[in-house]
Formats: sequence, structure tokens, C-alpha cells
Amino acid sequence: MTKQTPLHALHLESSAKMVDFHGWQMPIHYGSQIKEHEVVRNDCGIFDVSHMTILDLKGNRTKEFLMKLLANDVQKLKNNYDCLYSAMLNEEGFVVDDLIAYKMDFGYRLIVNCARRDYDIGWIKHNLKEWDISMKERPNLCILAIQGPNTPEVLSKTGHKFLSEIIAKKSPSGDFKDQILATNTGYTGEKGLELVVPSEIGIILWKELLDLGAKPAGLGARDTLRIEAGLNLYGNDMDDSISPLECNMSWTVDLKDEQRNFIGKIPYCNLRNEDKHLIQVGLIFEERAIVRRNQKVTIGGDENLEGIVTSGSYSPTLKKSIALARIPVTEEDYCFAEVRGETIRAKITRPKFINL
Repeated sequence: MTKQTPLHALHLESSAKMVDFHGWQMPIHYGSQIKEHEVVRNDCGIFDVSHMTILDLKGNRTKEFLMKLLANDVQKLKNNYDCLYSAMLNEEGFVVDDLIAYKMDFGYRLIVNCARRDYDIGWIKHNLKEWDISMKERPNLCILAIQGPNTPEVLSKTGHKFLSEIIAKKSPSGDFKDQILATNTGYTGEKGLELVVPSEIGIILWKELLDLGAKPAGLGARDTLRIEAGLNLYGNDMDDSISPLECNMSWTVDLKDEQRNFIGKIPYCNLRNEDKHLIQVGLIFEERAIVRRNQKVTIGGDENLEGIVTSGSYSPTLKKSIALARIPVTEEDYCFAEVRGETIRAKITRPKFINL
């Protein structure tokens, strides 16, 4: 059965085009994906991302457990409501899922990808054996993401003054007031907040933010925005056969505490020390043809030196076709892809296309 977020009726009122997204009815756009993309880059957009899975963990040893479960180190979270981007790794050192961990007054909260909900819950439960820790899913909460350069102005007009304080702090930071968990995080590269709230408050906030000037944006714009910002999508740019070293996530693996033995640490370090792994890069194509996921690319014209596109799209900001790709380490500046029988060239860049 397809699930609906608490804001489903409001999306229909806005004439949103709805699609099935991993079992959820979600808005792909509200009329124009490109216009929504441009609103977030130049003004203020709001996304309903309530399809994400929220898991609350409680118990005296929860921090110790998460130090084992996550590749990043939750000891970095000194204050309640601050958060941390991390991956869960499997025993081979590959990415089970990427997530955000929050330090809460009751323990910790994890927000994971809806596409990995069942697997993640099973994986965490498997590793929770012999730990006196409870885990509870929170389907009664919804998540709103307010993103764009004019987000501070919009938030300053709400009745929740602490939101303006959070967005001004160094990221990632958070606070909890008025039943709103607010963190200055996002999936677009723009200034903004993500809000986790009870469903009834989420409906009120959505309406209020639209009245104050925010514009609704769907999953289509969310995808082009995150590709421009060089942000990964699970299942495209990484999965449980890919190391963080191969998807530009090595910065989320914390090795400073040599005594911390998180799951997947030894094989991750072995691959890191061998230094023979593929790397993630950005590609900017000279022609407008869209190059999609799993498209092979050849490096420097050498058919024996190949890479693969993991995400591709047209960039409304650059007005060019772009892609994230996983390729061998190379000093070449260009690669080539074949699209509809024609060979097109792309410049190899860092996996972040715009300066934000």
C-alpha cells in the first residue's frame, strides 16, 4: 500500500504531480521542476521530506553503541540537538546507508533513507543484540526542509524566533523549542533548515511558510539541486558494495580515536592504505545530451580506462549537462561518453559544480 505524508492533501491543493517514491506518494513538482530549482537557488523553497525514516534510540549505553555502529564519531556531538552526517558500514567496509545522527535529551535520533528503511532497521536490530537499548520508529513526525538564500528572511517573520538564531550558527547546529527540532542542514547546498515536528504542527508550518513567501518544491528539483552541490543519493552514488573512499565520503569516517572499533573499520583502512580504489568526480559535458546513471565513460580516449556515471542531469544553474561519476585516479582532464551513437566529451572536475 502506498503511504502518504501528513501534507499529502496540501500538495494536491497545490496541483502537485504525485509519483510513487519507494512506496510513498510524493510530489515530483508543482508545475515546473526548473522553476522550483531556480527558486531554491535564488529565493526560498520548501520541501516535504516526511518519507524519511526517523528512529529514536534510548539507553545508558546508546552513545557507546553508536560509536560502534557509525563510521563518524558521535562523541563530536557535545550539545543536545546538534547533529552529525555519517554512514553505517557493513563488515566489508561498504556503505549500508548514509544518515544524520542527532544528540537528543532522551538519547539519540537517526534519520535514514526511506528506501533503506527495512534493511536499516534489521541491521540496527541485529547489532543491538546484547545491548540494553530501545529503538522506536517515529511515523508521527514529519520533516520540512526550507532552503535558499532568502530563507533567513522568511524565517524571521515566523512566530518561532529561535529558527533565525539556528540558521545564523555554524553548521551543523540545532535546537529544540515549540516542539520543533531545527538543524541548519539540507540537501541542496543552500542556506536553510530542516525541521522535525509532530504532523499537526508540520501542516500549520507548511501553510505559514508559504504565506510568508516560501515556494513549494518537489523531488525533481531536489535531485538537480543535490547533484549541482555534489551530494550523494543512496542507490545511485553509493550502496553496500561501495566504500566511502569511492563516493567522496571519506571525510565522514573518523579515525582519530584509534581505540574506537566501528563496524567495517579494518577493511576500510585496508582499502585506504592500498590506495587503489576508484574516486568520485564531477563531469561537465560540452553538449546538452543528458548522461544517465550506469553510462560508461572512457578516460582520455583510452577504452581500457573506464569509469561509470552514478548520477546525471541537466544543470539549470550552469545551463549544461553534468554528472557525478566513479573513475580510476587519473591526471587526464577529459573523458568521453557515447550517447545515441555519438561520442561526447566532458571535463573532469571536483564533484561539486557550484560555489555556494
